[in-house]
Amino acid sequence: MKIWQADFYRSSKQDDTKQVLWELLICDATRSFEYVATCPQSAANSSWVETQIQQLAGEALPDVIQVFRPQSLSLIEKAGQNLGIAVEATRRTLALKQWLQERQSAFTLEQPAPLPLPENLWGEQWRFATLAAGDLEIEFSDRPIPILSLPESLKPLNLGLASTVPVPGVVIYGGRQSMRLARWLASTRPVALNYIAGAPDGLILEAGLVDRWVLATFEDTDVSTAAKVYEQRKQQSQGLHFLLIQPDDSGVTYTGLWLLQA
Repeated sequence: MKIWQADFYRSSKQDDTKQVLWELLICDATRSFEYVATCPQSAANSSWVETQIQQLAGEALPDVIQVFRPQSLSLIEKAGQNLGIAVEATRRTLALKQWLQERQSAFTLEQPAPLPLPENLWGEQWRFATLAAGDLEIEFSDRPIPILSLPESLKPLNLGLASTVPVPGVVIYGGRQSMRLARWLASTRPVALNYIAGAPDGLILEAGLVDRWVLATFEDTDVSTAAKVYEQRKQQSQGLHFLLIQPDDSGVTYTGLWLLQA
């Protein structure tokens, strides 16, 4: 599958007539090619983007274009729709972000305040958990899990993690709400689950492009201590962690599993 990463944004540059310029950047995951095009703000629309993609691709259009910036998503989606290219909204455009950083182009996005989890999705209880990197896939490989997100790029072996490295995670026992919660989580496209110290402390789910959700809050000192260990283990596992939804603590049935990494 041919996957490109693209960004289209208002730059700080101007042309000779003092018009603000927009920049289009396109690359692939290995940066085997890098394409840059600019246009004045008056021409910054989906038709211009479509033309640039056609000129770059020729007859070899990509299957997917990945986009991380909400402000450019609709324009690139429209261009992709006209060309028959799927456009994926994802934060995981690492090559493109590295390129932007090297160009000293801003790509930090404004984050909204986290929203509370809808009450009808609350599980019965939750806990922190840990699995050795080598056991992570084996533990769940032979179990039927209705909702499963294990990206190849996040599998411990592909991250180069030793099999003994502890990978932290959070387990939510959803009870009767287990499937509803897992489906809702799938719709939000989870990215990372972070501990945030405060009053009270909380677990914040990073999802979609900029969405944030409060999955849990707590004031118990023992839970806060466990949360700090959870974050320490994320540092040891290159940020890799997991979120597991199951109806109860029997260990027999699982509803949803996500590998996550900020």
